[in-house]
Amino acid sequence: MSQSRPKETVYVEQCMGVNGLEKIVLREVRGFSAEVYLYGGQVTSWKNELGEELLFVSSKATFTPPKSIRGGIPLCFPQVSNHGPLELHGFARNRFWTLDPNPPPFPTNSTTRAFIDLILKNSEEDIRTWPHRYEFRLRVALAPTGDLMMTSRIRNTNTDGKSFTFTFAYQTYLYVTDISEVRIEGLETLDYLDNLKEKVRFTEQGDAITFESEVHKVYLSTPTKIAIIDHERKRTFVLRKDGLPDAVVWNPWDKKAKTIADLGDDEYKNMLCVQSACVEKAITLKPGEEWKGRQELCAVPSSYCSGQLDPKRVLLSY
Repeated sequence: MSQSRPKETVYVEQCMGVNGLEKIVLREVRGFSAEVYLYGGQVTSWKNELGEELLFVSSKATFTPPKSIRGGIPLCFPQVSNHGPLELHGFARNRFWTLDPNPPPFPTNSTTRAFIDLILKNSEEDIRTWPHRYEFRLRVALAPTGDLMMTSRIRNTNTDGKSFTFTFAYQTYLYVTDISEVRIEGLETLDYLDNLKEKVRFTEQGDAITFESEVHKVYLSTPTKIAIIDHERKRTFVLRKDGLPDAVVWNPWDKKAKTIADLGDDEYKNMLCVQSACVEKAITLKPGEEWKGRQELCAVPSSYCSGQLDPKRVLLSY
């Protein structure tokens, strides 16, 4: 009998997603995968080598433009939340992006082959509410190790000599087994703005952050590494970021969840938003200038120490 040849990995595949919207599937040899929709330039799936979903997408997400997709990693640009006069979270997550057919290659020493570049440019519709010209280039890459890497480059292409100012966030919805059994390490003792208390500034007290009610906080001057520990699943998400000094932490809890049309009443238990962001101090670009903001996610088995999960070991070793 002739042996069947191992199936060759298709690193990048363009196909149809929900409601006929175009998406790109990224795959790696060991079985990791990610999905990115051209609508919103939005990552909607990130799976480990066992095929387990690591991102949360609501069962009620509509995938119907012009409404944004509830879950995955929406991009907030040029405004985060209601920190400004524009629509909530800006317009980038409600626009159709274009796929760059010839993206610049990775450095020659990189083994990453599963990546795409998406591009968003100003439209006449945008200019009515935000009168600026820009180019937003997003690279989404899946490393051979399964890490999900996102790099945003935003350039001011105004021809009238005008600068523009914006805020930005990767609004990452992580899938967790039980929100009441989750904790975050890396944000202790930091100052934060509490969006539930009219953005008043407070200082986080001592220990790791845990969840027992609605939370919507903007942590300021945060470290480049944050660990999110899912006790139930014995999994730790390590979030690394660059160019994004703030971190937004959000969970709507039960009462608020019931008011969100595209979120199931009990789905708050399986989601946690941790956003790499630039909120407190907006970014200003002169014509021709470019800003770069990067986020990298990995999921690793949680370490144990004296019967307790030890995220500090994770933070130090990754």
